[in-house]
Amino acid sequence: MAKRHQQTPIFHRVVEHGDVLYFSGVVADDVSQDMKGQTAQICQKLDKLLGEVGSSKDKLLTATLFVTDMSQKPGMNEAWTAWIPAESLPTRATLGVADLGKDVLIEVVISAHR
Repeated sequence: MAKRHQQTPIFHRVVEHGDVLYFSGVVADDVSQDMKGQTAQICQKLDKLLGEVGSSKDKLLTATLFVTDMSQKPGMNEAWTAWIPAESLPTRATLGVADLGKDVLIEVVISAHR
């Protein structure tokens, strides 16, 4: 049976099934920053969310990164690899999208285990 955490009006932030945790999309709070800055903020938020459900970044399984400007991908990768050690990198896909909301440059969706 699935267990749901942190309900919002339109989704749960985390859904747990067995030992796998599925996270909703996470965006930066300060969207005035470039993609590198937004990515660093998202990584901090992910640390907190993972910890709240008994996991951590070294238990990531997969990540999908939605970005609005592929020219800023090097900065995104820099923030991403500064956050997570190479030996803990999950599988990852980076997808270009037209719009994520006003000034939002990146949204990250992850899955992890306990």
